[in-house]
Amino acid sequence: MEWLEKILKDVENKDEMIKSIKDGIGKNFVSKEDFNTKNEEVKTLKGQLKDRDDQLGKLKDSNGDIQDLKDQIEQLQKDNLEANEKYQSDLKDLTLTNAIKLAIAGKVHDEDLVSGLINKSNVVIDESGKVIGLDDQIKSLQESKAFLFKSTEDDKKSDEPGFKFGTGGDKSNQIADDALRAAFGLSTGKDGN
Repeated sequence: MEWLEKILKDVENKDEMIKSIKDGIGKNFVSKEDFNTKNEEVKTLKGQLKDRDDQLGKLKDSNGDIQDLKDQIEQLQKDNLEANEKYQSDLKDLTLTNAIKLAIAGKVHDEDLVSGLINKSNVVIDESGKVIGLDDQIKSLQESKAFLFKSTEDDKKSDEPGFKFGTGGDKSNQIADDALRAAFGLSTGKDGN
């Protein structure tokens, strides 16, 4: 909820307020990712229901013998099983994709790029809906490809407009910092004031 932290950045007791809002949202609202997942699930189920209705209509209209009808029913059962397996696979993929994007939201420069680096075959969703194995992969990526992730220091510095003294971290910048401070009538030295 990075957007909420930005809105409340200058408010007293913002941490307590954000915690209360997050608790309220978790109890009374559904996340966009969960909504999208359920919405996609409903669309798929409606399509499957229509397909089955069409199949039943074809069986009803057929004038074949008993063996022919049995063969058609067997083929339809096989098709429905394959459709269900594909649906379950697509639902799992959508759920994992949403969980990954939710886990890295606001923490990376390019969510699509980083989510593509996550190996979904090593991530499992348990019965409670918790994603297992994702945190380890994100930590590994943070260590091996740190440039993909936003640093908290950069975020804080970028929120404040203007020139920042002492952000170079290098002694050669100290001379420039001191000259600029003197030019603007600010105190110079190592205390950073």
